[in-house]
Amino acid sequence: MFDDWGTTAPTEGGQQPANSEPSGTTDQSTNGNDWGTASGNEAVETQADEAQADADTTANPSVKFEALTLDKDEFLSRARAAGWTETTAYDYVEFQRTGGSNTDWHGAARVYEWKGEYGDVAPPIPELELMLFGGEFQMRRGEHMESFATSTLTVQGNGSGTLKRIDSFEDAGLHPVVFENIKLARYVEPTPIQSYCIPAILEGKDVVAVAQTGSGKTSAYMIPILSRLMGKAKKLAAPKPNTTDANYNPRFHKVRAEPLVVIVVPTRELAVQIFDDARRMCYRSMLRPCVTYGGLPKGISLEELGKGCDILIATPGRLCDLMDQPDILTMSRVKYTIIDEADEMLHSDWEAELNKIMAGGDTNEDADHVYLMFSATFPKQAREMARRYMAEDYTRIRLGRSGAAHKNIRQHVLYVDQDQKKECLYDLLVKMEPGRTMVFCNSKSQVDLIDDFLYNRGLPSTSIHSDRNQLEREDAIRNFRTGKAPILVATGVSARGWDVAGVKCVINFDLPSTMYGGIDEYIHRIGRTARIGHQGLATSFYNDRNEELAQDLVKVLLECECEVPDFLAHLIPEDGKIEFDDDTDDDEGNGDGFNQQPGGADASGVATEGAWGSAAQGGGDSGVTVESAWGPAGQNGGDNGGFTADGDGANGGAAAASAW
Repeated sequence: MFDDWGTTAPTEGGQQPANSEPSGTTDQSTNGNDWGTASGNEAVETQADEAQADADTTANPSVKFEALTLDKDEFLSRARAAGWTETTAYDYVEFQRTGGSNTDWHGAARVYEWKGEYGDVAPPIPELELMLFGGEFQMRRGEHMESFATSTLTVQGNGSGTLKRIDSFEDAGLHPVVFENIKLARYVEPTPIQSYCIPAILEGKDVVAVAQTGSGKTSAYMIPILSRLMGKAKKLAAPKPNTTDANYNPRFHKVRAEPLVVIVVPTRELAVQIFDDARRMCYRSMLRPCVTYGGLPKGISLEELGKGCDILIATPGRLCDLMDQPDILTMSRVKYTIIDEADEMLHSDWEAELNKIMAGGDTNEDADHVYLMFSATFPKQAREMARRYMAEDYTRIRLGRSGAAHKNIRQHVLYVDQDQKKECLYDLLVKMEPGRTMVFCNSKSQVDLIDDFLYNRGLPSTSIHSDRNQLEREDAIRNFRTGKAPILVATGVSARGWDVAGVKCVINFDLPSTMYGGIDEYIHRIGRTARIGHQGLATSFYNDRNEELAQDLVKVLLECECEVPDFLAHLIPEDGKIEFDDDTDDDEGNGDGFNQQPGGADASGVATEGAWGSAAQGGGDSGVTVESAWGPAGQNGGDNGGFTADGDGANGGAAAASAW
């Protein structure tokens, strides 16, 4: 099957592959690269010519590009003609003027402030409600949730058991305020992981939950925890000052933060994202969320904590620093400790911090402390931590294979030589339909180089990595979310767990080697698109530097029923069986791991029919048609570029929520 994504014939000023004639074709069946194709050869080629062309392509499957020699205005004109919005530079003048200290911090975002006279029912605040729930950039559920794995393996203690599940939020017995906030957020029905986690957490169980990226794991713990606490908030929550009082002074009226819930995450941006979720679910309740992370000015962090804190979202370093200041923060009231993106936390150098956090600093006064761990994978280190801190009968929930991608992501792998990557990336972007696109690199220096390259060619890019100051990082993610800078160049770790509406494409400029996380990192990266039932495209640049990833990459492509390019076809198992060695099986059969065959495969590991249609449905290569994957064929030609990444906008895309 030819994917029309980027197959637009070169127009005036466009690029042609350097090793082809203007009327030549690049045959997908020989090199696996299916864009950059110009149709309509006028001369009849002989069989000998075809054989020679096939031999040349097999010897060097990479598509070649010549560097364009256009001036700045010509690049800008070309980017505008392709549909991209204007470029936006970071305002360093303003940064220098304020000294990097202004009030536009995500960590100080507005929350619902409870007044003592409210009684049991708090009134709505229309302005805040619109801010929290009415934004056009908020993630909405897509129409393709069936592509998420629903096969479940649940092990409780030393034996197997069947876990309760809910089919609707109405069945869960949630607190009325939480249920109303769910409706305001337009959550229609629970995702598979939410269906199983919500009842277990409502029952007070320790839970380890493993599910695919973009499956709704944050709400899977946020909704039941807040529902349990809201009915007891007056009894459990610590005293707070009346911050709405005209005489309130944060210096004199501050209190010690005594959270009931502590959520620990690996990155600053993920902390802010979960804080936004908490702000929505805590709306019109007594529970007050706060977030603290490195880079957020300490004065702002202390001021927010001094207003009272019931739900604390934090990065490990900043949290441990605050735990050493008992006049500012105490953990004595903590009822829930959640480790989000647990695999990343345990792969990093945070063992001492995590042990300190899990131990609680100062001991919880009650014995009903609940521990929860959520992730897309469940490696050995996570199992060891679960055994150390969780109850012996903690509940383990896994939907699909641990560390699996899902079939809503259309994966393409293109062979591109190292010195051709930049030109290939540019060609890809100017020929695709504009949309939010994330470009991943392995190093911070490479991120800077690619961002400069794209920006200088008139494309609206921004970038983020750990060496940027915090205001730059927050400005970058804000511009990306709103569509002001719809191309984001990032390192993989910096974007871990992000949930941005309308991300239609992920491009792995660098595939992650073992040093940079290998196939697990690849799964996390491509999971930034096609979230919560939407569909998206992931394109990866492969060359001989990525050979160590090749076998695992082929397994993932086969599992998700995506096409394996010819240059990797020799790695396809002859018997068609897919076997994963992903460090998630039982430790010597003791029941502490997950040894079920992957969802999306039968018991033998052979891939089964999924989101891209069966062989009987397809009339093209691999039995898959555009119609079976991305909707009617009539919607997939011409301007749509061959696929549509779902959203709330016209044509199923994200146009209504973007700047283009």
